[in-house]
Amino acid sequence: MANIKVMDEILSNKIAAGEVVERCVSVVKELVENSIDAKATEITINLQEAGTKEIRVIDNGKGMDHDDAVICFQRHATSKLLSEDDLFRINTLGFRGEALPSIASVSEVILKTSLGNVGTIVNIKGGIVKSIENGDSRIGTIMTVKDLFYNTPARLKHMKSLYTELANITEYVNKIALSYPNIKFTLTNNDSVILKTDGRSDLLKTIKDIYGLEVAKKMFKVSKSNNDYTINGYIGYPEVNRTSRNHMITIVNGRVVRNSELNRTINDSYHSYKPDNRYPIVVLEIDVDPSLIDVNIHPTKMDIKFSKMDSLIELIDKMIKEVLDKKIIVPVFESKKEDNEVIDNLNDKINEKHDYYESALNFNEVKEDEPYVLINEDLIVKHDHCDCEKEIVVEEEKEEQRFPKMYPVGLIHGTFIVCQNDTGMYLIDEHAAMERVNLEKIEKQMKQKKHDTIALLVPITMELTNAEYIILKQNMKALEELDIEVEEFGVNSIIIKSHPTWIKKDYEEVIIRRIIETIIKEESNFDIDKFLRSIMAMAACKMSVRANTNISLLEMQQIIDELAKCNNPFNCAHGRPTMIFYPNYELLKLFKRTGFDIKN
Repeated sequence: MANIKVMDEILSNKIAAGEVVERCVSVVKELVENSIDAKATEITINLQEAGTKEIRVIDNGKGMDHDDAVICFQRHATSKLLSEDDLFRINTLGFRGEALPSIASVSEVILKTSLGNVGTIVNIKGGIVKSIENGDSRIGTIMTVKDLFYNTPARLKHMKSLYTELANITEYVNKIALSYPNIKFTLTNNDSVILKTDGRSDLLKTIKDIYGLEVAKKMFKVSKSNNDYTINGYIGYPEVNRTSRNHMITIVNGRVVRNSELNRTINDSYHSYKPDNRYPIVVLEIDVDPSLIDVNIHPTKMDIKFSKMDSLIELIDKMIKEVLDKKIIVPVFESKKEDNEVIDNLNDKINEKHDYYESALNFNEVKEDEPYVLINEDLIVKHDHCDCEKEIVVEEEKEEQRFPKMYPVGLIHGTFIVCQNDTGMYLIDEHAAMERVNLEKIEKQMKQKKHDTIALLVPITMELTNAEYIILKQNMKALEELDIEVEEFGVNSIIIKSHPTWIKKDYEEVIIRRIIETIIKEESNFDIDKFLRSIMAMAACKMSVRANTNISLLEMQQIIDELAKCNNPFNCAHGRPTMIFYPNYELLKLFKRTGFDIKN
């Protein structure tokens, strides 16, 4: 008797659902992408209990006739991919024909669709067709998915909390709304609106709808192209950053993609403009010939391969650095508004109490004039009544005015230099400023083909464990590139005989020991370029004036003059701001002198 049998369609669909339908957000993603492929201009996603009870996606797309409405639930049934050649030029978000049968096999699905005449209603539960009836003539499609994973208890058991499911769905809808600013998106949970965009084809306005006005005001518009790629979008000021990489959004031919190389390139382009453990808010639309990419890697279609990746990486890196190197990016002090206090209180509650996670799902207690937008890590008050086009002003600065003229007048706590000019007051962190000056001096010396070295009168001896000694020997090339002369000295010991001139006198042993410790710590993850950057930053820090050090007005002016000559005078070697600007109008507001001249 034969042991190998062909499994029935329902079982195979359940297995396929394990890859295609991982959680509630997977269902939302597949249904929304179908609506976009159907040329919808309005898409509404209604959730009940974060989608665990019901997900309903309503669109005004072209709809389906009776035959298509029935056959679309068969596995590999698709209107988007008809021949093998089409696989190499995919212009739609969906194409596999796996999503609908997979979803229908683990839930109850009700499809209502019409081309404008007699509509069709199809009801399927657990992959079995329950009924097919005539429906109304509304053009478009309404897809309702109920009781997801009701017949797969193991999958249902491993679903996350309601808050997590809602956060994941909201994050996806935010990203797809940024991908298609020409489509009006509405997302609700338990009949309360979480997100609503206007579909006016204004990407900056959509950024405002999702992240709020304060973030939208701090975005630079970018655009660049080469023979293979065209990039448009917005990149955030370095001060606008998050703890998660999720806000570096890359959209390729209208498809939100995850690509670690692209994220790494974007983050590295912000190097020294922000702390290393923070990530920028970036939205980039990448247009490319479909033949140069491969989206047929995983059923979720989130991963993507580029045939000319080096060209794209170089283009992104150059584009971001050109913008950051020309703009004035001094953080500006702004007095807090009541809305900002509401946000801070909500974030504190989210971090402190898990119980609040569940209450965040019920928006009925929120006032109608303050709808909330829930994104992956923030609960943000959305200002519906603002005139975004007027309030979001992107200013163009002249390159020669990049570093403002300022005059020192004093020092606070031996740490912050107080400066002024006609526009307001500046506070400069003296240590951070000197750190930037020293960093660029070191970088300049490091770029020289031949580095000058100094022989140590008394060599530095270092004893290591046997494991540390083995790791160091494998990475001796790093020390050679830094022009640090090292020799073996007995068992598990080394001596340092010379070092480069950029290491300041009296700091030789401290800096060299830190260099060697870093090499040993990184081990297999050691990257020479990142290592050199971190070493230069560490050396610049050690060589800079310490906090709580009183200096004269002449020394303050010297720091300012040297800082003005730097390529990036606005951030220290570790990405912290070197200065903060207090405009005159903010100073007046602090003292309730609004309407008066600063000189009165």
